[in-house]
Amino acid sequence: MLTQTAVHSEVSRRPTLMPRRGPGSTPEATSSLSPIEHAMHLMGATMSYPRNSEIFGEDEAADYIYRVVTGTVRTYKILSDGRRQIGGFYLPGDIFGLECADEHSLSAEAITDARVLVVKKSALTTLAGHDAAVAQHLFALTGRELRRVQDRILLLIKSAQERVASFLLEMAERSPSGNAIELPMSRQDIADYLGLTIETVSRTLTSLESCAAIEVPTSRRIVLRNRSALNRLHG
Repeated sequence: MLTQTAVHSEVSRRPTLMPRRGPGSTPEATSSLSPIEHAMHLMGATMSYPRNSEIFGEDEAADYIYRVVTGTVRTYKILSDGRRQIGGFYLPGDIFGLECADEHSLSAEAITDARVLVVKKSALTTLAGHDAAVAQHLFALTGRELRRVQDRILLLIKSAQERVASFLLEMAERSPSGNAIELPMSRQDIADYLGLTIETVSRTLTSLESCAAIEVPTSRRIVLRNRSALNRLHG
């Protein structure tokens, strides 16, 4: 709640539709943004979150929408038996916090030190009512989140090897370096995302490395050596 109070204070000080100043807000930096991303840059405020700090909590009012500027964010839910289920990982450029309800169904926190652009949801929805391009992109983002949830449901019925292969391909698609993936999240994060134990994740990575599908130079760096094999497991 303290985090949300700080967000409200910072965003409230920023007049609606006043251009942001500072790194990343030049016309050159925003020219490639979608209409909704550009609107967020105009209306939003950038907040800094230290590693492992909360951005918003489950059941808190979903009054804001967020875009990762730097760092990595995870959304998660603590289950009744104390286990943690990670809902998603958000990298620079990703938008999160979209909810159909009035409250957040998951919590969100920074995996690494992160800078996050925050904008009032009501301001965006009001703008969408007058700007067809913003409305279209807001609808597309909501649909993308729905597909992500559907994909996770399908992922969690697969075998451990299929889950890990699917995760690696997903991260490679989102990585600027392609086959060489620098993972900002821990093995425990990966396990909680895939619904596996950390031991199973480690054994599966070792197995994939043994059959030359991947190479694991360090615990956070993974190189995809045989995408065809991984794609067969991914289905």
